[in-house]
Amino acid sequence: MIEVNLRPDTKKGRKRGGGRSRSFALPKVSGIPSDPWILSAGGLSLLALLVFGWFFLDVAGEAEELEVRIDAAQADSARFADVIARADALTSQRDSIAARVAVIQEIDGARYVWPHLMDEVGRAIPDYTWINRFLQVSPAPNLAFRVHGQAATIFALTIFLENLEASPFIRNARLISADQSVITLGGDSQRLIYNFVVEASYQDPPPELLNREPLFGPSVAIPGLDDTVPSAATPGEES
Repeated sequence: MIEVNLRPDTKKGRKRGGGRSRSFALPKVSGIPSDPWILSAGGLSLLALLVFGWFFLDVAGEAEELEVRIDAAQADSARFADVIARADALTSQRDSIAARVAVIQEIDGARYVWPHLMDEVGRAIPDYTWINRFLQVSPAPNLAFRVHGQAATIFALTIFLENLEASPFIRNARLISADQSVITLGGDSQRLIYNFVVEASYQDPPPELLNREPLFGPSVAIPGLDDTVPSAATPGEES
């Protein structure tokens, strides 16, 4: 029996076409090499360019930030220059005042030396002894003086030397010379006396023996003002 296929796209045609395997391929672009080593080298070069660009942008950002900081620092320096100049002027003024105060204190500390010495010599004089002259031998700081006087007895002269050495203001009291002489008293009576010269040096007494007042008094509040100003006070005194 003869059969005629009137539809060629039927199952047989499908079977015939379905047995074939289809392959898909990317379109080829002309001009691009297909060697993998060249492609790898190109990829590495592109990656290096990207990394270099990233570093360049990062360094440029840091440089811009540093410029901003430098500008701010210069502005602060200019702003504080006046403050620094005023601080230096105040420091110089303070040092000048401190130097003047030191000079005043030095003068003030020595102005009572001679009153103390004369007072101590006067206290050391025993009975039947008198002073004729009181002279300075050497200046401060190694201040030395001499006392010329007369004593009725050698014992009075010895007591005078002992009293001078016991004074907290006097040291190294020593007899320079002593000679006898005769003086005429009332009428025809005469008396033998001793003419002496005593030399001694000044020494600073213990601090507890002197009553010193501060050079500047405490702060005094002025009514209506919040600030306080130092009150004017006389230089330090001692008694």
